Amino acid sequence: MTKSLETVSRGTGPAVALIHGWGLSAGVWEETAADLARDFRVDCVDLPGHGRAAREGRLGDLDTLADRLAATLPPQGAALVGWSLGGLVALQTAVRHPDRVRRVVLVAATPRFVQAPDWPHAMRRPVLDAFAQGLARDFRATLNRFLALQFHGVEGAPAAVRALRARLAAAPPAPAALEEGLALLRESDLRAALAGLACPVHALLGGYDTLVPAAVGAELKVLRPGMDVRVMPRAGHAPFLSHGERFASELRSLLHD
Repeated sequence: MTKSLETVSRGTGPAVALIHGWGLSAGVWEETAADLARDFRVDCVDLPGHGRAAREGRLGDLDTLADRLAATLPPQGAALVGWSLGGLVALQTAVRHPDRVRRVVLVAATPRFVQAPDWPHAMRRPVLDAFAQGLARDFRATLNRFLALQFHGVEGAPAAVRALRARLAAAPPAPAALEEGLALLRESDLRAALAGLACPVHALLGGYDTLVPAAVGAELKVLRPGMDVRVMPRAGHAPFLSHGERFASELRSLLHD
């Protein structure tokens, strides 16, 4: 039997699963979950090796993560909201378990995080390689640099970074899970999967995001014509933290569409 993931649930109504990004935990969704719980059953997921699941030590491969997330979802299915790395998990779950996924919302996420000749609006591979090398030397310092990048150019960035660092300190990830997560970001390419999904897929991007540039939205629409791609102009890589009220409003609209 496939082991389900660690979750914190609140609210009643249609199910929504919130999936965090690299290095963080379900705690990043605290404000968003409180807002959504007025109308939805909200499950905040901790990926293996992160948050309450840090004791597992490892993250695992994308197929296993998808299977474990599907085992966590109710039989009638759920909407999946995947932030950054969590977007890859959401997409792969929709591929492998279409009966459990009603829709996918990508938050500052993309089916391919690394640049390619036909995919220019993404991170350069040397950036992720540098993070991988930094993890081996000082994983805490590397995580702190990553957190700072998420708010580059965003108004009120220092306070937002401090808040995120506090959440990270309260639930530090396992070093091996960080390494595996970076490998998924570097190697995964789910563009064909995104194009072929039967369920609705939407995207919510940050205009100031340096990790997932908002310009990728045009490429997403080429892959999936008619896809609803929205950009929050002054937000960075974590729009739910820097612009919580606006983010919750946009997300609600995408979930009800």
